[in-house]
Amino acid sequence: MPNDKRPKTGAEALELLKEGNARYVDSLSSTDPSMQKRPELVSDQDPLAIILGCSDARVPVEIVFDQGLGDLFVIRVAGNVVAPSQIGSIEFAAETFGTKLVVVLGHSHCGAVTACVETLINPEQSYSPNLQSIVDRIRPSVYNLHELATANGQDVDADELLSRSIRANVRMSVSQLKHGSRSLEDLSANGQLLIVGAEYDLETGKVRFLDV
Repeated sequence: MPNDKRPKTGAEALELLKEGNARYVDSLSSTDPSMQKRPELVSDQDPLAIILGCSDARVPVEIVFDQGLGDLFVIRVAGNVVAPSQIGSIEFAAETFGTKLVVVLGHSHCGAVTACVETLINPEQSYSPNLQSIVDRIRPSVYNLHELATANGQDVDADELLSRSIRANVRMSVSQLKHGSRSLEDLSANGQLLIVGAEYDLETGKVRFLDV
């Protein structure tokens, strides 16, 4: 949205959402197949994949994967971190709907991972307790990379460290899902659930699936 059209108050932002929903309701009578199936979704859903993604506004999951209403079961949290509520949400979808795929989707220039890297480079950096709790969940995946980067005493390449840390954080989240839930572990071991990691590139729009 151009800066000159961005809302200047919360009330203006709310009005834009109301107008957007009105346009959406009007579109429900269109011939778009994804809109026509909306009535079926009132009583049931059958998502083809579960996505644990970042809250970043630049990574709209349904748009990134070109999917429609009811196609994806999406959990979004800053830094695509794994906590009990995220695990429970994924367990719910896998067990209730029989969804066969979980994708942990990180992205380039992730603010949450950047915050974690900054605390390692500058230990005096501090955040609110709630934001710090997210940083602390990311920290184990980044700490060893930072230690290796500083082992020779040279200056740290912050951009390179961030890029590697984003992928390491995705891999850690995948591992936590595979081994932090008996339900998901059993489904994965039995070949009933595939859990993979991926990284979305903000510049190109391409999703790279990682070897995890």
